[in-house]
Amino acid sequence: MTFYSLIIVIAALGFLMWMAYKGHSVILFAPIAAMGAVLLTNPGLVAPVFTGLFMSKMVGFILNYFPVFLLGAIFGKLMEISGFAKSIVSAVIKAVGARNAMLTIVLVGALLTYGGVSLFVVVFAVYPFAAEMFRQGDIPKRLIPGTIALGAFTFTMDAIPGTPQIQNIIPTTFFNTTGYAAPVLGIIGGIVVFAAGMAYLEWQRRKALARGEGYGEGHINEPTTYADAGHLPHPLLALTPLVLVGVVNLVMTRVIPTLFGKETTFDSTVVGKPAPVTVATSANVAIWAVLVALLIGILFVVVAAFGTIRKHFTEDVKPAIAGSLLATMNTASEYGFGAVIASLAGFKIVADGLTAIPDPLIREAVTVTSLAGITGSASGGMSIALGAMSEQFIASADAAGIPMDVLHRVAAMASGGMDTLPHNGAVITLLAVTGLTHKSSYKDIFAMTIIKTLAVFVIIGVYYATGLV
Repeated sequence: MTFYSLIIVIAALGFLMWMAYKGHSVILFAPIAAMGAVLLTNPGLVAPVFTGLFMSKMVGFILNYFPVFLLGAIFGKLMEISGFAKSIVSAVIKAVGARNAMLTIVLVGALLTYGGVSLFVVVFAVYPFAAEMFRQGDIPKRLIPGTIALGAFTFTMDAIPGTPQIQNIIPTTFFNTTGYAAPVLGIIGGIVVFAAGMAYLEWQRRKALARGEGYGEGHINEPTTYADAGHLPHPLLALTPLVLVGVVNLVMTRVIPTLFGKETTFDSTVVGKPAPVTVATSANVAIWAVLVALLIGILFVVVAAFGTIRKHFTEDVKPAIAGSLLATMNTASEYGFGAVIASLAGFKIVADGLTAIPDPLIREAVTVTSLAGITGSASGGMSIALGAMSEQFIASADAAGIPMDVLHRVAAMASGGMDTLPHNGAVITLLAVTGLTHKSSYKDIFAMTIIKTLAVFVIIGVYYATGLV
């Protein structure tokens, strides 16, 4: 029965990955895969698990993140309508040349994520820039997802010290560290990922150029050009909303806790005997901060380019809103799937089997990245791994004289390793936003997955060889 449960977990994961790769909707197949696994292991729990776990986690994700997806999509669309995106792209091309389009997009994505902007928001915001630059540089559109993934999903998500992304924050609660833990190892790991990722992307670009492959035609979800080249907004004006989003996000992250304290309690109704509602500030500060930042960015673009936006807003923002709904539902379905799989006996077998690895850092890295891959979530896999095994990691590290800062950095970087398998919510969102498919573009995303997974073991080797932290 034990071996059977493990087979079911692997089969459910493989089935969902295959269906996602073939282009089928995970909104449909994530619950089918999850409930199929429950049906084959404990048939009597199918209905309770569906309602109490799958739907609960799915709705919880929507509750927290739909506003971020929505405002992120609107912000990206307004940058496109206003001509701000094209203005920035034109200025960058003049400065660095069209051949450096991929480097530019990677750096823009990295700056936004390191500034605290959610990687989902970065996908919406950066895509119009990327499409315009790749079109002008005649670089295949199929390389855009891998390029955005390198900038937003890798080194500034979990390696570079001080990043405010959740993958760098979760370990602090287990190891009593800060977001700046192991700065030297983090910087080394970030450089490895950045250099190897750029080398891979440039190799793919050169191969496409040699074949005569250009941007291509007949793509879907193409950004529309709304401003003539001779009447584009000034690049500094166009950059302002991006700067505002980063700065306001950083400021509000510090201000919100002082405004609301630890929690806020209010009555849910003025009729009858209302049940009080309590909202914890710490659990919402990151979301509230980015929402305020996006609202400020949106308002700035609307005011600065009101004439242009007024002509196109009603009809052209509708597809952006629809896209944000689809992206939210895709990712939420994945979140529910991961929660169900983590509740099965076969999942525990996987987690327990990883404890047999003798080296504490390698054991932690393999455990975290494996669970992130199974659940399709960097933060989810790391939370499960550290929640169940952090005490073992700490005890082993103490016995070996390994600082907690090193445990922190290894866990953070490992979470951003195998998480981006085909069923990952961010991957599905990225492909949906760019109008591409797993078949055309996942190969390049997977290359980034391999690079960032190997980078974890590079920093482990550096630590053991030099003692650097």
